[in-house]
Amino acid sequence: MTLRNGKEFLMIPGPTNVPEEVLRAMHRPAIDIYEGPLVETTVYCLARLKQLFKTEGKTYIYAANGHGAWDAALCNTLKRRDRILVLESGRFALGWGEAAEVMGLEMEVLPGAYDRAVDPARLEARLKEDTGHEIAAILVVQIDTASGVWNDIAALRKAIDAAGHPALLMVDTIASLGCVPFEMDAWGVDVALTGSQKGLMCPPGLSFVAAGPKADKAHETANLKTHYTDWTFRQGAIHYQKYCGTPPEHLLFGFRRALELLQEEGLERVWHRHALLGEATRRAVTVWAEGGALDFNISDPHARSNSVTVVRFKGDEAEALRAFTKETCGVTIGGTIGEISGKGIRIAHMGHVNAVMLLGTLSAIELGLQKLGIPHGRGGVQAAMDYLAGVV
Repeated sequence: MTLRNGKEFLMIPGPTNVPEEVLRAMHRPAIDIYEGPLVETTVYCLARLKQLFKTEGKTYIYAANGHGAWDAALCNTLKRRDRILVLESGRFALGWGEAAEVMGLEMEVLPGAYDRAVDPARLEARLKEDTGHEIAAILVVQIDTASGVWNDIAALRKAIDAAGHPALLMVDTIASLGCVPFEMDAWGVDVALTGSQKGLMCPPGLSFVAAGPKADKAHETANLKTHYTDWTFRQGAIHYQKYCGTPPEHLLFGFRRALELLQEEGLERVWHRHALLGEATRRAVTVWAEGGALDFNISDPHARSNSVTVVRFKGDEAEALRAFTKETCGVTIGGTIGEISGKGIRIAHMGHVNAVMLLGTLSAIELGLQKLGIPHGRGGVQAAMDYLAGVV
């Protein structure tokens, strides 16, 4: 379709758009891995990661996707047959727990649902039942891209403290770091992890782990360590030990530039941009939902994330709408996954995204709703614009 010609928009919740500056930073020759600029790049990246996670703890860089970071967090802190408590609110905390089972850990799930956040009161109640402190770690995702939920990590920490439980609190921030506030030390998070391909505006292939003092202490007795993931080895004096071998040079060049872009914009401003784009999206969906054919996946407005909005359809129109926006308009939006696979769409507004990209995406969706005859309230895009006009 001729309307598709031009710059295409990728508006899925990862991988996200990579800035031209990041791509250019990667387009350079390989350099010496033992001294000079690459060593300085590593020092810069590890230090900036501390600022992103808001921690004084140690940070680690892995040539891996987010699943690699899951493994690194678990095997560096836990012992075989330890029990972990997975806080369900979508697909990815469960996936992390399944990875733990492969390692020989015992998974317990605090049952949740795809349409709501984790309930701190239920977490507190479960931990109070664990009088023998058999639960060694609690696993939760701050933003789950399968459901679009935002979990209140500070409130979950308060629930753990109220129960007087010593379990490690581990948080997956893959879809949230660089998008929404995260305060590792202030919130009492023991291990946090993320990936390069969402809010950090880089290609997939790097993941990052931050470890606080309690995690460091647990590391001393952990017996699931692997050579590649081992924090002790990676704290060694030789530069290649930071990567357990040859560093992923070109991904690091790009990552450094992405960190510089975040610093130039200012982290609080980055959070604010995501909040504005997230709310603009929600204003549009609220209007469209008046037609009765679709609605938000997350029932509580307070728990809807600022990095991705998940919309559920009551019929089977979602895939046809996605095909229309991509094939006719050149806008790729995400499909739903997990237990709601094929039942809706996921609109990403994370990372390297501005108002033009978001409004163009919302316009393509509204055009598709009209063209395909899907019942919807008219004026969703106008509602998004009206909101932005009132706050900028």
